Amino acid sequence: MKRCTAIAMTVGLLCAGLVALLMAPGAVAQDAAVLAADSAFVQAAGKSDKAALAALLDANFSWTDMSGKTLTGAQVAQAMPKLLIGDESKAEVKRYAYGQVAVVQAGSGLMHVLRVWVKRPAGWRALVYQEVKLLDAPPTATPGAGKDCVNPCKGVPFQAKTENERAVMSSYTALESSVMARDAEKWASLVGDEFAALSSNSNKLLDRATRKEELARSTLAGLAPTPLSWAHMSDFGNAVVMESEHQPDRGKPLHVTRVWVKRGAGWVETLSYQTSIQAAAGR
Repeated sequence: MKRCTAIAMTVGLLCAGLVALLMAPGAVAQDAAVLAADSAFVQAAGKSDKAALAALLDANFSWTDMSGKTLTGAQVAQAMPKLLIGDESKAEVKRYAYGQVAVVQAGSGLMHVLRVWVKRPAGWRALVYQEVKLLDAPPTATPGAGKDCVNPCKGVPFQAKTENERAVMSSYTALESSVMARDAEKWASLVGDEFAALSSNSNKLLDRATRKEELARSTLAGLAPTPLSWAHMSDFGNAVVMESEHQPDRGKPLHVTRVWVKRGAGWVETLSYQTSIQAAAGR
């Protein structure tokens, strides 16, 4: 009887642990529908199948290539761009689920791709496709917000439409302020464990531990706060997708995608993909 009780308790603990893992914020995305949609997206884009790809795109979809050129869904349908990573079979792929938002990140050498999926009444739709090509060598200079960092540390040209947007923008300005102050602990409190940052101005992918270490050593590693020109947020309850453009104190402007997730009483940034805009572009 005691042995049965012990076994039951062990099984119960294992089940509880499994449930906790599956429900953990940022757990690896296992939704079959998301996986199928993402696979179909890659295949359709690879084959330049406009009809198949169009059926997978959100009304607000944007495609940003490695040169920083951003296209709408309608523009993609007119002239199909090529995938930066055509074959992801050997790429490192990571997937995360945040309720109505799912993220797929693929990397192969210096080439990195982000796909953000959102759940609509009709099913999962692609909201963002963005490419980043890292530098071949460490940057010699890091474009930033200047010495005073008025924008984005103290204020930004953005009018929040929801309470979540206001909270996210507050976390964003706090995060950028912590970077300027090289406050590694404060910065770490504002990002998720799965955090990843990539920029056309950097030669490496920065995870949470690496970025924190860089800040503690007062090193920006090619990524620094840059003045916000405009931003658009898509609010999905416990997750917010933030797309924005920035004009640093020197160098090319940046197109940036961030995903913010509510954890506890606050919002944390889980990723930041920053693509340098090589040619003048409007929105």
